[in-house]
Amino acid sequence: MALSQQLSNSNPSIKQPFPVSILSLTVGAFAIGMTEFVIMGILPNVAADLNVSIAMAGQLITMYALGVAVGAPILTILTHKIPQKKLLLLLMGLFIFGNGISVFAPNYAVLMGARMLTALTHGTFFGVGAVIASGLVRPDKRAGAVSIMMAGLTIANIIGVPLGTFIGQQMGWRASFGAIAIMGVLALVGILIFIPQIRQEQSSGIVQQVKELLKPKLTLFLLIGALGNAGLFAVFTYIASLLIEITGYAEASVTWILILFGCGVTLGNIVGGKLADWKLMPSILSIYFATAVILAILTFTIHQPILAVVTIVLWGAASFAVMPGLQIRVMNLAQGAPALASTSSHSAGNLGNAAGAFIGGLVITHLSLNALPWVGAILAGIAFLLGLACYISERKTGDAAVKA
Repeated sequence: MALSQQLSNSNPSIKQPFPVSILSLTVGAFAIGMTEFVIMGILPNVAADLNVSIAMAGQLITMYALGVAVGAPILTILTHKIPQKKLLLLLMGLFIFGNGISVFAPNYAVLMGARMLTALTHGTFFGVGAVIASGLVRPDKRAGAVSIMMAGLTIANIIGVPLGTFIGQQMGWRASFGAIAIMGVLALVGILIFIPQIRQEQSSGIVQQVKELLKPKLTLFLLIGALGNAGLFAVFTYIASLLIEITGYAEASVTWILILFGCGVTLGNIVGGKLADWKLMPSILSIYFATAVILAILTFTIHQPILAVVTIVLWGAASFAVMPGLQIRVMNLAQGAPALASTSSHSAGNLGNAAGAFIGGLVITHLSLNALPWVGAILAGIAFLLGLACYISERKTGDAAVKA
């Protein structure tokens, strides 16, 4: 990108002003985070209003995740020739349209279709947004820029989801999607006004982009990201049960603990971006190692109310601190298709989310609820070992990518 090249040629010792334009991407990420997670808080209301079971309504969550995992890379490939700013505007337009349909959906099938439509915009928005955000700053600030954009997703869990749930409970679940559509409009206006027109290099053909995606090292890091997310969701999916049945907290206390978890997530995301800009691969490996250790410790602290909360907040910070660096690493490994690689990273992450929830269910059925943290630690540990093996191999061969 021309802007990124211009910044890279400037004196790195001169502090560059923060690009306010990135905040419009943050608003978009906030809206997308709300639409993904708010459904969990209003699921009973949706089920009752549309006359379906809770289990059937839960498929609105499952199909959304599958829409992100499968549909986003396909949409990214099909739209690779569209200029990035124009593509972001198109995606936010579809996002607003999809949530608008959700507001007036007369039945379950229409609501499912609307959810699938918004799911398609999710991964592609983050993929293209990460490329744009990293191109608006100097090369040594790319991970930090991506973390600012992704902060919208984490803040959505602290503020947006509780607010959306409250709106849905007080004014009806359709009002929640109306509020999300309004946030989408704000993001659309911000992108239109603040995101500059970025001159793009000649985009690779579809075949070349797919070849980039199938590079063994890139595939390995997509797997590492999926394993990390599996370790996260193997525990997080059942965090309420852990806190109530093992730690002994009242149900009403879980919400506040999750807010603290969200604060840890947001802080970890920002700090992780700065660490990745400092030392990319060492920071990724260190954070995965720390995540595995913290989850192992949670196996013991989950029995102590105060220690459990402290450990959970640290775990949230570590789990999300790795994501900006991992995103940059994946983009570096696919120079010919950074948007597709970035989008695929989110797809792999969503597959990891689903796999983690499934694994967690098996652990509860065949072992015990208390076994979840150390199983999550094993999954995070495997991600660390795979990354470490790749890093050692690159060091031995003198691969320049190890410094990327």
